[in-house]
Amino acid sequence: MRQTSHIRAWRILLPISAALLTACSGGSPTTPATGTDSSDPTCTGTCLSTSTSNLTVADVQRVIAQGVAEAQARGTNATIAVVDRVGNVLAVYRMGDPLTRSVTVTTSPNGAAPIAGGLEGIRLPVQAAMVNIDQAAAIAKAVTGAYLSSEGNAFSTRVASQIVQDHFNPGEDLQPAGPLFGVQFSSLACSDLVRSFTGAPGPGPQRTPLGLSADPGGFPLYKNGTVVGGVGVLADGFYTIDKSILDRDIDVDEAIALAATFSYSAPVDRRADRITVDGKVLRFTDVEFAELSADPQSAPGFDTLTAAVGGLITVPGYSDGVIRDGTVFGQPGSGVRPDGDQNFPGRDAFVLVDETNNLRYPPRAGTDAAVVGGAALTESEVRTLLQSALDVANRARAQIRRPVGSQARVTVSVIDSQGEILGIARTRDAPLFGTDVSLQKARTAAFMSSSSAASFIATLPDARYLSTTDAAVSVVRSIPLSGYVDALRSFIGNPTALADGQVAFTDRANGNLSRPFFPDGITGANPGPLSKPPGEWSPFSTGMQLDLSMNAILQHVLFVAGVPGIPDVAPGCAGVQLAADLSGVGQTITGVRLANGLQIFPGSVPVYRGSTLIGAIGVSGDGIDQDDMVAFMGLHNAGQTLGGAINNAPAEMRADTLLPQGVRLRYVQCPQAPFIDGTDDNVCGGK
Repeated sequence: MRQTSHIRAWRILLPISAALLTACSGGSPTTPATGTDSSDPTCTGTCLSTSTSNLTVADVQRVIAQGVAEAQARGTNATIAVVDRVGNVLAVYRMGDPLTRSVTVTTSPNGAAPIAGGLEGIRLPVQAAMVNIDQAAAIAKAVTGAYLSSEGNAFSTRVASQIVQDHFNPGEDLQPAGPLFGVQFSSLACSDLVRSFTGAPGPGPQRTPLGLSADPGGFPLYKNGTVVGGVGVLADGFYTIDKSILDRDIDVDEAIALAATFSYSAPVDRRADRITVDGKVLRFTDVEFAELSADPQSAPGFDTLTAAVGGLITVPGYSDGVIRDGTVFGQPGSGVRPDGDQNFPGRDAFVLVDETNNLRYPPRAGTDAAVVGGAALTESEVRTLLQSALDVANRARAQIRRPVGSQARVTVSVIDSQGEILGIARTRDAPLFGTDVSLQKARTAAFMSSSSAASFIATLPDARYLSTTDAAVSVVRSIPLSGYVDALRSFIGNPTALADGQVAFTDRANGNLSRPFFPDGITGANPGPLSKPPGEWSPFSTGMQLDLSMNAILQHVLFVAGVPGIPDVAPGCAGVQLAADLSGVGQTITGVRLANGLQIFPGSVPVYRGSTLIGAIGVSGDGIDQDDMVAFMGLHNAGQTLGGAINNAPAEMRADTLLPQGVRLRYVQCPQAPFIDGTDDNVCGGK
């Protein structure tokens, strides 16, 4: 069945792919491909070390002016956001009257049956409170274009739409969910890892008001072969997804955003439509430069734009309405710089730093002695574990990176059993999205494997769902999170699950339980216990993952929109209490166990000393099977180096011993023949 579906998809996609490749990232016989040479084939992660490329004020002005020209040619108004590589908002420009810039969050924009749940159906502004979210949507799209891309791959928000839905490809029944299912709820404003606006671009990674976006209309921006930022556009009034890969859409957001990238567009050989996953071609864009309504190369300059056209806007928590230069990635000002062999010698590692160039997360010992006693991870063990994971990554062959045969570029996070960060390290040119995601994955594995997950969830306030009408914004439903614990216990037939600490859960196993179909992809099957049922599930309504952070997301969105009396969200995605009348908010818990939210796609394993849970390792970057392998093998190899002091969970405790509904959960899935420097196969087997 899978092979037949793949063949069918290839037959449909090949002509489309050929057309895309012929267009060459915006080229035609009469339209230059990019306007500058961004196609340097030697940029494989090293250009950031030899270049001082960044977006300047003049660059940002040109990007905006090109987008405005295309919007005008199409007879529409647009909101355009530009960010640098680490997510600093450099400018937001809104065309037209803000009262006309209504946005609806929905996966059913064309009259299909609406989804009842999550963020679905939220629409602003309303008559009673003229507040907007078009700026939040545009920023999320811009950040996504920047965060998902690197010198080895250029991904757009259309790619994000393709890889986060209930089937991969979207619209193909009996196919598993997208490989990055759930990534949309990462880099949230409530995360304790991301940074926030302080008056000028500074160290990242920065936050995004709606998480990562799967709505076409966001692209990366390149200079001299390296990513320098992203652009996002909201013009059509919907913050949505593309439900089918089997056609080409004329999407006004995407057309305006593509026009904005002229002279900063992705190198041809790095575009997503040159990359396959599971034998399927990714989709970078459904519109090319030759199909635009205006020639971006001839766009009037930014200085010619009058107030009647639009203007720069302030965005609470993101921008003061002044165009800024972006930071230079790989240098201390960006918050990401080379390790300099201080902690990870000989591994070409990169680290996160603060405004004073000090390490944010150097290796340190576990803080959870009160829980695990003398079994807590030592600083030396954490350092060894991070080094071991980097070693595996540097040998591994990337899945989603050009040229073929490149090393996997990933971020690795290590935590203790209570979610405290014990160390974070990156390989060269790892995509930015993986920074927050790797930490989410580690925390999810440790949390789900603990003996106190159920009691922790019982302390959390209900998730609030909103409804918007022309007259008001109001809470219409409250979702008790403890219902997910009950559903999981019934599903796996264990009345003490999440309270006995007897099962070791990875994010691959947790993802199995969080899909809208179980087994994954089997259309019509019942949902997993941590998912929403039919009619309530969508990429904007995933289940426990979203509900745990829902109140924090809503608080921040309402703050950005300018709702009076709503303060910005504090660090910590879990435990935000949102009053039923939206009159008040506040944190109800302390600690960091799920401080940046849950994640539900693969790439983490819990860390054990014997049969005692003492932490977890999370990995995110260039392919989910690679992420699994770097986490699992990194821990295994570190354990061997340390004489067996730490290791993966005992085999009898692992989640793949569970057979809910007669279907075995997965623990990890490692790629075949994964190493660049050898022919080793089945490298995770028997360990």
